[in-house]
Amino acid sequence: MSDGIVIIPTYNEIENIENIIRSVFSLTTPFDVLVVDDNSPDGTAQAVQALQGEFTGRLHLEIRNEKAGLGTAYVHGFKWAINNKYEYIFEMDADFSHNPEDLEKLYQACVNGADVAIGSRYVTGVNVVNWPLSRVLLSYYASAYVRLITGMKINDATAGFICYKRKVLESINLNTIKFVGYAFQIEMKYRAYSNGFVIVEVPIIFTDRTKGQSKMSNAIIKEAITGVISLRIKKFLNRL
Repeated sequence: MSDGIVIIPTYNEIENIENIIRSVFSLTTPFDVLVVDDNSPDGTAQAVQALQGEFTGRLHLEIRNEKAGLGTAYVHGFKWAINNKYEYIFEMDADFSHNPEDLEKLYQACVNGADVAIGSRYVTGVNVVNWPLSRVLLSYYASAYVRLITGMKINDATAGFICYKRKVLESINLNTIKFVGYAFQIEMKYRAYSNGFVIVEVPIIFTDRTKGQSKMSNAIIKEAITGVISLRIKKFLNRL
């Protein structure tokens, strides 16, 4: 058993899932993997099950009854990882928009003192490949908006490639996390920030998926806009 586990939420990722799992297990640093699948009709979970015999004790699978959102999938994974005593708990997409090799950079940042290490697209400029300009601007200015409202000095507040030390997740009441998209990513960072944990940004290059379908929607964007304001109000009222 490794001291680090990579949580990969999936819904219809049959085109990517085997390759992403093999890429993580090929790294020099040993990581375990937990796939949280929302009962994908394309057979994603079955593909993971077929690999479990090859990676006994390292590849884990949790299947939920239905598609219930990215945030709740990560919360499910966080609870599982905490219960299984992992020290370093990672978020990573299944679609190779996050380079698995960068897991080692995030790991080293936390080993060397960070409590939260963010794989940041914007800490050294704009490091995004294959996104249309409209989406780059949306993401970039969303982080600026978050900094303005919350006061967090984080360049990539909506990033979803992250390493948390277990103590950070244990300090957060995960049962109160209800957001599902960008707002979930912002809330997790804001709670860690409000609890005084050390947060660092590690520069990465983000490459948009080439296989499968994006899960982005207008509802996710709306949730983020209103969610940031609600987080700031909760903090002001000491209800965060």
